[in-house]
Amino acid sequence: MYVFRNMEPEEPIPTSGYICEFSDLQIQSVLLDEILKDPETPTKDNITEHEIKSLRDTRDLLEKVGLQDSQRFIEENPHPRLWRLLAESALELQEFPVAETAFVKCKDYPGIEFVKRLGNLQSESLKQAEVAAYFGFYDEAEAIYIELDRRDLAVALRKKLGDWFRVVQLLKQGTAGGDDTQLEEAWNQIGNYYADRQKWQQAITFYVQGNNQERLAECYYVLEDYNGLEKMMESLPDNHKLLPDIAQQFVSVGMAEQAVQAFTKEHNVKDIDSLLATYAKHLLSKQKVLSAIELYRKAGRFLEAAKLMYKLADDQSKMETAQPKRIKKMYVLGALLIEQYHESVKQQSKTRNKGKRGAEALSALAGLLEEDSSAGSDTKLIDNAWRGAEAYHFYLLAQRQLYQGHVAKAFVTSQVLTLYEDIMSPKMIHSLIALISVTSKQFATASKSFTKLETLPDLSESEKEEFGDLALEVFIKYSPKDKAPMTFNYHSMTSEDAKKLVCVASGREMNEYQFWMCSTCKHCAYEKEISQYKNCPLCHTSIN
Repeated sequence: MYVFRNMEPEEPIPTSGYICEFSDLQIQSVLLDEILKDPETPTKDNITEHEIKSLRDTRDLLEKVGLQDSQRFIEENPHPRLWRLLAESALELQEFPVAETAFVKCKDYPGIEFVKRLGNLQSESLKQAEVAAYFGFYDEAEAIYIELDRRDLAVALRKKLGDWFRVVQLLKQGTAGGDDTQLEEAWNQIGNYYADRQKWQQAITFYVQGNNQERLAECYYVLEDYNGLEKMMESLPDNHKLLPDIAQQFVSVGMAEQAVQAFTKEHNVKDIDSLLATYAKHLLSKQKVLSAIELYRKAGRFLEAAKLMYKLADDQSKMETAQPKRIKKMYVLGALLIEQYHESVKQQSKTRNKGKRGAEALSALAGLLEEDSSAGSDTKLIDNAWRGAEAYHFYLLAQRQLYQGHVAKAFVTSQVLTLYEDIMSPKMIHSLIALISVTSKQFATASKSFTKLETLPDLSESEKEEFGDLALEVFIKYSPKDKAPMTFNYHSMTSEDAKKLVCVASGREMNEYQFWMCSTCKHCAYEKEISQYKNCPLCHTSIN
C-alpha cells in the first residue's frame, strides 16, 4: 500500500487488508480474507490501522528530541492531528503554554478550556491528577485525589464516569458532609442500572436504600409483588403524590380493596362513602359494572354491591336474548352479598357490645335495629334477597325435568313459577307452563296459561294471534280438563312460603318433618333428594 503526499509516494506498507477509512493521518483496513474464514465470529484483530509517515515522524520527534523541535516540524507540516499529538505530549510534561497553543491550532475548544482550568489550580499534584483523568488513567487520578484528602473530587470523577459502585465505596470510606444525599443518589443510580437490564429484584434492593418509592412501586408492579406494593403504600404518608398511581395499579389488577385504601390515604379522609361513590360512578360511566360491584364488595359495602348486582340481573332479564342460567347466577351473587351484609352488621354490633352484660342479646338486637335503620328504602330488597334466584332456579329445574322425561315432576315445579311474575317475564313463565301442561295432559292448567298469554298487554297482536291459533289447535283435540288435579295449591303461597314449603331439589311440596336446610340460603329439601347433590341446588354452597 502506497500513500502519496504531494504526488510523492511514501515508503510502501505491506498489507493484505482492504481500505476501509482514511482520516486523521491514519488508514483503517479490514482483513476480509480472515473474516471470511469464520464470518460468524469476527474479531478486532481483523481490523488494522496504519499511520502515515508524518504522524510516525512526529511521534519519534516527541519521544527523542522534545517539544520545541517537534513544534517546528509540525509548523512545516501542519495538520490538526499533529497539533493534537503535540498538545497531549505537552500536557503529559505539564508544559501548559505549549499545550494551549497546540489546542488553539487544532481548534480543540474543550482542550483550551481544560488547559485554562489547569492554570487556575495551585497544587501541582491536583494538576497531575486532572491530566491523568484527561488521558483516562482514572485509578491513578483517584489515588492522587485521595492522597490529597480530596475525596469529593474522586467521587465527582467516578460520577462522571457512571461508576456508581465505586462512588458508594468512596462515600462509605469518607466522612465528608452531604454523604447521605450522595449515597442515596448512588443507590438509585445502581438501581437504575439493574432496572435497565430488567433485573427488578436486584433493583428493589438498591431503590429501598435510595428511598426511591416511585421506582420501587414500578418494580413491585412489574414483578406482580402486590404484597410488597401494599406494604409500601401503607408506609407512605397521607396525601403522598404517589398514592393515586398506586391506586390505579391496584385497580388494573382488580385489587379494589387495596385501591380504596390508597385513594383514602390520598384524600386523608376517614369517611370514604363519598369517595367510593365517586369512583363507583366513574366505573359505571365506563360500563364496568362488575368492577364497581367488586369495588364495593372488597370495601365491605355489601348492600351497595348487591343493589348493583340485582340491577344488572334485572336488566339482563328484560332482554329478548336473556340467558336464564347466567341471570340465575347474578341473582345468587346478589343474594350472597345480602347475606354478607347481614353478617357484617352482626359482627359490628358484637364488636361494639363486647364486654357488656347480656352482650349476645344486646348485639343481636342492636344488629337488627342497625340493619333496619341502615337499609331504609332497601328493606324490601333485603327481605326478598333470594326471590330472583328462586324464580330462575325453578324455571331451569322445570325445563330440566321436562327434557329428562319427568313430565309430572316438571308440571309440579312449573306451578311455583306463578309466584314470580314480578321477577320473570310472564311470557316466559306461561309459555313454559303451557308447554309442560300440554305434555303432561293437564289441559285445564294449559288453558289458563294460554288465556294469560293472549291477554298480556306487552305482546304484539301478531304474537297474541299465534298463541290463540296454537290454543285452538290443542283444544279442538282435547277438552280443557286436567288429567290429575293438583293436591297442593301453589298459587296461594307467598314467596316466603316457597322457601320452607317447596323442595329446591325437586320442586315438590314439603310435607315431612325431617328435611335438609341449607346453611347459607336457608332453603329446604327432602333428604333423599338432596343426597344426590354435592352443593345446594340454589346457592351452590358446598354440602358437608
